[in-house]
Amino acid sequence: MITQDLQDPKLKNVKTAIKRDGRIAKFDVEKVKKVISWATEGLDINPLKLESSIDVIFTDKIKTTLIQENLIYHCLSLTSIKEPDWRIVAGRLLMMNRWKDTQRSRGYKYGNLLKHIKTMISLNRYDEKILKLYSEKEINEASQWMEQSRDLEYDYAATVLLTNRYLIDDELPQEAYLIISLLLASIEKKEKRISQAKIFYDILSKRKLSLATPILLNLRRVKGNLSSCFIITMDDDIDSIFDTITKVARISKNGGGVGINLSKIRAKGSWVAKHKNASGGVVPWIKILNDTAVAVNQMGKRSGAVTTSLDIWHLDIEDFLELQTENGDQRRKAYDIFPQVIIYDLFMTYLKENKPWHLFDPYEVKQTLKIDLPSLFGKNFEKAYLKCILAYENKQLKLVKTINTKDLFKQIMKTQLETGMPYIFFKDSANLDNPNNHEGYIPAGNLCMESFSNVSANKEIHTCNLVSLNLANIKDDELEMVCTNSVRILDNTIDLTQTPDDQSSFHNDKYRTIGIGAMGLADYLANKETPYEGSSSVVGYLFEKIALYCVKASITLAKERGAYKTYIGSMWDNQDRIKKYMSNSYNKEIWLGVKKDLKKYGIRNSQILAIAPNASSALVQGCTPSVLPIFSKFYYDKNAKGVVPICPIFIKDKFWYYKEYKHMDLKAVNTVIAEIQKWVDTGISYELIFNLNMPNINAKYIYDVMIDIWEKRIKTIYYIRTIQKDGSSLEKQECISCAN
Repeated sequence: MITQDLQDPKLKNVKTAIKRDGRIAKFDVEKVKKVISWATEGLDINPLKLESSIDVIFTDKIKTTLIQENLIYHCLSLTSIKEPDWRIVAGRLLMMNRWKDTQRSRGYKYGNLLKHIKTMISLNRYDEKILKLYSEKEINEASQWMEQSRDLEYDYAATVLLTNRYLIDDELPQEAYLIISLLLASIEKKEKRISQAKIFYDILSKRKLSLATPILLNLRRVKGNLSSCFIITMDDDIDSIFDTITKVARISKNGGGVGINLSKIRAKGSWVAKHKNASGGVVPWIKILNDTAVAVNQMGKRSGAVTTSLDIWHLDIEDFLELQTENGDQRRKAYDIFPQVIIYDLFMTYLKENKPWHLFDPYEVKQTLKIDLPSLFGKNFEKAYLKCILAYENKQLKLVKTINTKDLFKQIMKTQLETGMPYIFFKDSANLDNPNNHEGYIPAGNLCMESFSNVSANKEIHTCNLVSLNLANIKDDELEMVCTNSVRILDNTIDLTQTPDDQSSFHNDKYRTIGIGAMGLADYLANKETPYEGSSSVVGYLFEKIALYCVKASITLAKERGAYKTYIGSMWDNQDRIKKYMSNSYNKEIWLGVKKDLKKYGIRNSQILAIAPNASSALVQGCTPSVLPIFSKFYYDKNAKGVVPICPIFIKDKFWYYKEYKHMDLKAVNTVIAEIQKWVDTGISYELIFNLNMPNINAKYIYDVMIDIWEKRIKTIYYIRTIQKDGSSLEKQECISCAN
């Protein structure tokens, strides 16, 4: 390539340029300079750097798109920790492309909302109900809110992801946010819905709140599912097994991530129709689920996302741990699902005390002792487990294996370091904090390990609806407003969604489970010049406020719309949930009014907070993912558009407060996550990174970290990532359903 300055006299020989629509026009170098000036306006960079680095081979009849692409390329190459704003310039230039291409394609300008809606309905891209819910006058009024300039706040990576994944053909960002906001507000009383839609639009378009992918992608489409997370329990009969497989296919087709608990399924070698050794165990069914996930993809974006879970006492647990390892019989492998092990307090106690562990066949236990082991937890499980051991010693149970507890846990750890999985679900920690234990039990976690509630085989499927607060963009005095509207958005979503299964709709209606999460915590702390490892008191204070505001908002909705159906008898009803908050509080008095209102009105949503991993959606939001430390201060991401620089929002001014996760003491991170867990009534997608280049990272350290997580009552462990001594690391995949 030949480097030429825009002042180069050779440009005088370039007389014409080919525009996007194919027309040949007079080439005007001043227009290029104006574009650069526009794209760099208000940013802390020198536009002359971009002007002087253009290396297009300027010829007569040059394509204007080629000039634009070259400008973007140089912006990306200029991006650095000292000058991170160049990635914003690249984003603006790419967004300009979107504006021009979209407006030319559809023949009308940005901002003509009514015409846009009618056009998209005629193309079957939008649901026609928007015109039935709102008058043309209301839509024209709403169109005045659109702030096109908000499109220019995205950096290059965010613009690529937003346009490729979330926007529909011939749709622009502010149109999408505004139409979504109008639909979210359509549940409100008629006299309030326009003003409420305006509030929703502002917090969404200003990136203070991130919607989960199903809401952001499906709400304006025809018959769209809006729920993100589903959990199914597979019962031990052929009808339930294949019904579950069908449900998984439907959920995946509609963009949901799904968890399937197989703990009720009889073990390998068990009886079938009184024939011993006839059962193949859980692995053959997992293989079918694996192939279903591949065959039925998530809205055409990627293969279906499925986690299969198994209790740690199940006789097939060792085979389960071998599902994705490279050794062993390849016919018993399942590389496209995400294994999850369900662990009890009793197992962890035995582990610490080095007691042997027993594995059982759930079918034999149920037939012989009339005990349904998978449905138990806590003291009830402990009593039942000891009865099983006694029955084995008395030769009542035949399909039993005694195993060294530490050897089994080592196998879990070894598999995690090799494959990043299995995920861990601490069943007792989750169920002891279950507000609806009067109605059932929580069998396992969802795909991203942050959302879970009661599940009943052949009756109800756990269903959750998600958003995430963007802590990097929310000012302290805005937090209550954003939390309040987050609860309202998700409660409205429950009434708007068309779930992929009747059992899911039943669960939504019964529990009204929502999951408000958070992202950008590392940015929030860096901006306040607070090191992550010592931030537990700051974080605790922040998440207590989030819990307080969200609980208050749900109580307000209960006053307005009524409490959820099974509120009576719940931990909310008997005040145990509020008492727990008060016992952890930095200021118990702030909960007194909430406690009084709860007793009077009840609460609208049975579970409220759940923190998703949101790695990809954090790119769109321009913040660090979830509540974890930053993985890297500056790195290059490879995608279809090439190599893209990624760095956090405050990196230039707060560089030293962004300590990378891979250099941290995991127990210090545990302390921060445990502080958040006190206020989160469901789970946290807690991803661990073990950097094998650090001298203290050995088997004992990893073991101690895992024990510490359990003792701190963190409910789940998501991915385990390892950084090898050669610098390579285990890559992970993210379910787009839980992306916020």
